[in-house]
Amino acid sequence: MTAFDELPAPVDPATNPHLRGVFEPQRAEIDVVELEVQGELPTTLRGSYLRNGPNMRFDPIGSYLYPIDGDAMVHRIDLDGGRARYRNAFVRTPALVAEEAAGRALWPGIMTPYRPGPELVGDDLAYSDRDLPDINVVRHGGRLLALAESAPPFRLDPADLRTVCKETFDGAVPAGLTAHPKVDPATGEMFSFCYSLEAPYLTWTAIGRDGVPTRPVTTVDGLDAPVMIHDMALTATYLVVPVCPLVFDIAAAMAGGSVLQWRPEAGTRIALIPRDGAPVRWCADEAFWMWHTANAYDAGDGTVVLDYVQWDHPGVVTGAQEPAASTLVRAVLDPATGRITRTEVARAGMEFPRIDDRLIGRPHRQVATVGESPGADLVGGDADLLRWYDLDTGEGITWGDPALSFGEPVHLPADDEAHYWGCIVTERGDRTSWFHVFDGEDPAAGPRARVRLPHRVPAGLHGAWLPGE
Repeated sequence: MTAFDELPAPVDPATNPHLRGVFEPQRAEIDVVELEVQGELPTTLRGSYLRNGPNMRFDPIGSYLYPIDGDAMVHRIDLDGGRARYRNAFVRTPALVAEEAAGRALWPGIMTPYRPGPELVGDDLAYSDRDLPDINVVRHGGRLLALAESAPPFRLDPADLRTVCKETFDGAVPAGLTAHPKVDPATGEMFSFCYSLEAPYLTWTAIGRDGVPTRPVTTVDGLDAPVMIHDMALTATYLVVPVCPLVFDIAAAMAGGSVLQWRPEAGTRIALIPRDGAPVRWCADEAFWMWHTANAYDAGDGTVVLDYVQWDHPGVVTGAQEPAASTLVRAVLDPATGRITRTEVARAGMEFPRIDDRLIGRPHRQVATVGESPGADLVGGDADLLRWYDLDTGEGITWGDPALSFGEPVHLPADDEAHYWGCIVTERGDRTSWFHVFDGEDPAAGPRARVRLPHRVPAGLHGAWLPGE
């Protein structure tokens, strides 16, 4: 019997910092109608903030690699007329339902090559991988979707966050979506890519505002190996898909190494995929890693401008040490020559760049990020301040507190001309969680309103503002 013929041992939270502190899983599901508000919550701010993230239903077994592993839990904060309500729920995938029936974890982390057999999970789920729709959440075409890493999302009931089904858009998009599709605010279409371990290694699709695909799943030519691609950007003309040299290597994994191999000698390429279906244009440069884009747009001279957070290499997912600092970069892509010209905007510990989503695919000025203050020694995925950068002036402003842990900032447009930024914040001492609302014109002044959440919300990943309908 090999080590992977039997159920792996539990992961000790004492040895994994992403299972304790501000990351400790939250197992309770609650619905609280009236939340305490400190300060002034704008009465014209009407809608729902939703946030997804890894949150183990049971203590993990085998391994746990944040942020790739984890059951999905979606948190929703409803704002209306200066009042606030909270609800949260697990995304109940078939694997999670089976584990709830067993009362324990049955699937290990993705770095552990074990899959439960029929004696534990039945014939339908035997030897399958668990679904991981724990990265992002989006509303499109009348569907509320919890998104995974290039896999089918799960549809949630917008009323109570109940899991409805795995979503394939009536079978038209069977392989799934990226965790970061982009919706064009001008046309209402949602654009997505999906990578695969088998050829074709990269495809793309478009889904109309009514939820019906307007572009069938289409192969992206020019990729001859399976690679991990986390995010994309969108312009009025192109899907912009950075392809960094993080390659899936199954043979290495079976030999005890990492399934993800960083191969910088291959360089980084960026696919400019015409939305009209014309042939893809590739741009190339020296190797760099990118988790997240901020935005992209077509410049008047035929080039494409892309803003993103750049890393030297992908760090923890390959077993390497995390890079010391990240960089907010503006890249100019020339589809005619294939050249990439990169300019550093700011160098600091940062991630999760966000803009006003109403400007997706159009010129933007402000980018918000979470960050790490100089000298801080935080666990990867934690942050103790927010940063806002003015890309016209190059200036940056911050607001933070080492006693607080900040989540991703999301832009909140109100019913009037006002606009705000919002994020979930957890106090490190007593681990109470809040929803902070910052004035969009002066975020460095600190939160104008704080909504006390009824229980701790673990540090997590991505969210969205859904304006009231």
